[in-house]
Amino acid sequence: MTQPTAPKTMHENFVAAMLFLLDETFDSVHGVFLDKNTSLFETLATVSAEEASRPVGANCATLAAQVNHTAFYLERTYKWVAENDHSKTDWGEIWRTVREVTPEQWEASKQRLRTAYDQIKQLIQAMPDFNNEDAIGGTLGVLAHCAYHLGEIRQALCTIKTA
Repeated sequence: MTQPTAPKTMHENFVAAMLFLLDETFDSVHGVFLDKNTSLFETLATVSAEEASRPVGANCATLAAQVNHTAFYLERTYKWVAENDHSKTDWGEIWRTVREVTPEQWEASKQRLRTAYDQIKQLIQAMPDFNNEDAIGGTLGVLAHCAYHLGEIRQALCTIKTA
């Protein structure tokens, strides 16, 4: 006879929900808030280095900058939480410096994003407790921030792909 499984704790449910929503944002659409084939990595797979280098307008960032910013945000979040690194951060540097990318640089940017994303997933899985506002808010912030940049990238592609 099979033993009944214990109900999941609130912590286990929160971690599972966050990982599910992050998976939708980055990898595999589950139909929660995205349409089929519109996750971040699915979207980026359709973008060439030339397209990633093209700003939408005179005062807009390139998709390469969007991707590098998102990776940097995840890296800094990891360092803040896992390494207690609260050093000063120049959040504007990427927006000022990342413009045109070669195909090799574009692939490296996407790989950097993948690595940072995998690191954040591991961090969420390893969190001992989501019983405080900072842990919950920070994790929700990661989801919101990354989903925002996915939207920015998808909106920019409406212009870039028709240019």
